[in-house]
Amino acid sequence: MSQLSERPDKPVVGVPMPHESAALHVTGTALYTDDLVHRSKDVLHAHPVQVMKAHGRITALRTGPALAVPGVVRVLTGADVPGVNDAGMKHDEPLFPDEVMFHGHAVAWVLGETLESARLGAAAVEVELEELPSVVTLQEAIAAGSFHGARPVLLTGDVEAGFADSAHVFTGELQFSDQEHFYLETHAALAHVDEAGQVFVQSSTQHPSETQEIVAHVLGLHSHEVTVQCLRMGGGFGGKEMQPHGFAAVAALGARLTGRPVRLRLNRTQDLTMSGKRHGFHATWRIGFDADGRIQALDATLTADGGWSLDLSEPVVARALCHIDNTYWIPNARVAGRIARTNKVSNTAFRGFGGPQGMLVIEDIMGRCAPLLGLDPMELRERNFYRQGHSTPYGQPVRHPERISAVWQQVQDDARVADRKREISAFNAAHPDTKRALAITGIKFGISFNLTAFNQGGALVLVYKDGSVLINHGGTEMGQGLHTKMLQVAATTLGIPLHKVRLAPTRTDKVPNTSATAASSGADLNGAAVKNACEQVRARLLQVAAGRLGVNASDVRIADGVVRALGSDQELAWDDLVRTAYFQRVQLSAAGFYRTEGLHWDAKAFRGSPFKYFAYGAAATEVEVDGFTGAYRIRRVDIVHDAGDSLSPMIDIGQVEGGFVQGAGWLTLEDMRWDTGDGPDRGRLLTQSASTYKLPSFSEMPEEFNVRLLENATEEGAVYGSKAVGEPPLMLAFSVREALRQAAAAFGPTGKCVELASPATPEAVYWAIEAARSGGARRNDRAREGDGTFTGACAVSNA
Repeated sequence: MSQLSERPDKPVVGVPMPHESAALHVTGTALYTDDLVHRSKDVLHAHPVQVMKAHGRITALRTGPALAVPGVVRVLTGADVPGVNDAGMKHDEPLFPDEVMFHGHAVAWVLGETLESARLGAAAVEVELEELPSVVTLQEAIAAGSFHGARPVLLTGDVEAGFADSAHVFTGELQFSDQEHFYLETHAALAHVDEAGQVFVQSSTQHPSETQEIVAHVLGLHSHEVTVQCLRMGGGFGGKEMQPHGFAAVAALGARLTGRPVRLRLNRTQDLTMSGKRHGFHATWRIGFDADGRIQALDATLTADGGWSLDLSEPVVARALCHIDNTYWIPNARVAGRIARTNKVSNTAFRGFGGPQGMLVIEDIMGRCAPLLGLDPMELRERNFYRQGHSTPYGQPVRHPERISAVWQQVQDDARVADRKREISAFNAAHPDTKRALAITGIKFGISFNLTAFNQGGALVLVYKDGSVLINHGGTEMGQGLHTKMLQVAATTLGIPLHKVRLAPTRTDKVPNTSATAASSGADLNGAAVKNACEQVRARLLQVAAGRLGVNASDVRIADGVVRALGSDQELAWDDLVRTAYFQRVQLSAAGFYRTEGLHWDAKAFRGSPFKYFAYGAAATEVEVDGFTGAYRIRRVDIVHDAGDSLSPMIDIGQVEGGFVQGAGWLTLEDMRWDTGDGPDRGRLLTQSASTYKLPSFSEMPEEFNVRLLENATEEGAVYGSKAVGEPPLMLAFSVREALRQAAAAFGPTGKCVELASPATPEAVYWAIEAARSGGARRNDRAREGDGTFTGACAVSNA
């Protein structure tokens, strides 16, 4: 076992424990970015000047009326920017635009003594606009050829030969919805400038180093003149990876120009109308199976709705292509990706980062084609699992493919699938107007950033002479428990009790040049960096202990804060050891670093090994559907998930549960609607509050919810044998959608392709039931109009 994955005796990692801020969260004493406003003096408040048109060129911007509003201090426009007027890494996101690119685009910001004065000032700003044609839907973008960014193509094997060898060929089409992050805390920033002109920004950001970089180039400063701190976030889910930068830059610009602290916090409607979502996708596909139902060839085109600027759309599409295989071996494949440019908010990272979109395509294909092949969907999926020696379509060998089958079999055993399927058949036979179904789906999700350079992490560990320890690392805490795991890693590596370790807020002047806390890599990268820093300090302390105990350093062990020598009864307390080291002038701090080894990726050829490892999982979901309304309930969910040798099992199980529910929300409830008509509100987000955008709540939770982590699953080469767990569980929710498809199909004759819109709202399920009752002849696109989510009809040809 490698040094990175090996655990010492009596480790603190692997011990179930609550979130390190759980008590603060539930008592309301945890501080978030906007809470710090009340601890600052003379704060100005920023409010956006939003233009409520989908597309247009600004011909006049008059700020004078705003300055006449009592309490308004300043109006920020593009003329005030001393550096680069851009908030993105692709230089295609003007911070103060001359062209309105989506409904609600902010063109200026008003600073006021109070939020109300700033709001009234923003309402007083006069904007004249020359309206321009807009592209709002994916269909419009495809028809108009409105695309931007790279167009990657994944190619493996001989696709046409694969189709020629196929006994069955199916074609289809699928469009599925975007998703709102709906974190509890909206975007927020608070900026100060000190007497030396140093800019300090408190930001709710998943990527402090990039926020620092953007703020610096907007202000025309160097990075060492800007410090960004993230205390904690009230949720992120990817929505705070790129999008906080511009908001932080506005606050910093205001502080720089006025000499006063500036607070920017979006209200919920502003956050919904100004920030990006999960990318909605459109897919067309053709797939070939042999006579036994094994995939021979796949030809697909995936089109992502990127919105008005690129943001992270290119890597999102790349990851979608890298995950279209999911758990299935596809020997011959051609998959093309492209990004539609639309006059909507710029879509961005969201938990899974394109992986869910790519995996949904293949799972939808399997669910639609199984009855046409005369196979149970479970059987079709299992026949196509990766086996030993297989590689992905982009050329990465699949390590531990046996875990795909292991979690699949374990979840069947835990859920009593065979028995319950018999019970469901009997129930359905006795209930003509209510049907139940049970579906199992699996996942294979790659862990690492596709861009190799991002796979690095840093840490700073300080041991004080009283024996207490302070750790800093580059990851941010958004509620996922990263800080809890880092405390456990530090305590385990140093061999001390957890209470001796404290963690400092994430900030760029302690650990520089960090990667975003994203791609499920926070614990892998930062945990290994923390471990590295602690090992440096520990190695020095072992030498000091060896001198005190009269043994070789290799014979010294530290556990539970007690230092012992092998084969001796001598002991030394940790605090005494540290004090001795101090008086011997031994360095008691260290900067740690980690870079993920073994990664390589050729983006142009779209080949390589971009992932350190794959996380696996399987979920079995049972649903019950009402044939009159399409209403349904989730009766039971069983999950087995591969988290390696978990760093913190209680945290990881919570992540599995939360990820699954968020995925179920995307696939069944969260129905984003935009005004696609030609009226004055064209391009307006219609679902811009919790009253119109339905989120999963207690009533949508499974009546029985069982989650277990795969046992004996140590991951060689990862910190203490663990695996990432942030994103992969979201895709386990495919089992909900597939169970709904099978329940709808139970209302009609067997052997028919049943299409199901995504999100599979009760309305969509009702139309799927109607199509099933009519023998599958009716297209299931009645659930949505215009920018609708729809699926195309299955066409069949027997080769």
